[in-house]
Amino acid sequence: MRNEKLVEIEEGALFIADSHYPHHGDAFLTLLQKIESGEIQTSQLFLMGDNFDLLFGYNDYIQTFSEEVIALLQRLSQQIEIHYFEGNHDFCLKDIFPNINVYSRETQPIHFTFNGKKVTMSHGDKYVTGLGYDLYCKILRNKTTLTLLKPFEKAIIKHRMQKLSQKKICHAFHGFEKRVEAILVHYADADLVIEGHFHQSRKLGKYISLPSQACQGMVAVVEEGKIVFTSL
Repeated sequence: MRNEKLVEIEEGALFIADSHYPHHGDAFLTLLQKIESGEIQTSQLFLMGDNFDLLFGYNDYIQTFSEEVIALLQRLSQQIEIHYFEGNHDFCLKDIFPNINVYSRETQPIHFTFNGKKVTMSHGDKYVTGLGYDLYCKILRNKTTLTLLKPFEKAIIKHRMQKLSQKKICHAFHGFEKRVEAILVHYADADLVIEGHFHQSRKLGKYISLPSQACQGMVAVVEEGKIVFTSL
């Protein structure tokens, strides 16, 4: 565990994972609007990655696809505590969201406390991924790489956005229990592990696989000291 004082997960904390906005509905936008209006009350928001279907820093053009949500998050970050765990679809976000606690893949997992327990959180693509995927992430999530691609940005981004708009992202993960067992080897000191990425909406022992907002239409919230899955 890190030596600095850990952040406590509070009653009413809200976890949103794998919204894949804008290609998989407006649920992410609508929920953020309800938070801003006060219809939904929370002082602590955890964005668990892949909340955007494609968003990365050092590029103005990609932001045009999600301008409304980006502006909304920037406003909310002036009002409430927000933690953003970068995923494999959204990364290099610190310049876009300067007032949000942004955690890159390299700095994840991040440790918190909850009811006296040690909680470790990550998007979910950090462990048991393979060397090829790790190298791909290191190259792609890099300012130099993204800067070098800028002359070709519109053609590349338009092609990728079109592909993503047609991608089917909701499916059962066969053998998920074994994957979780392998992941938990890296979380031996944690009392509770919270991840997104897999779109499974399941609880396996101390492992919480958050629901995908795009797939299950659900989020997680702390209610009466427990983390529950719910539709908002």
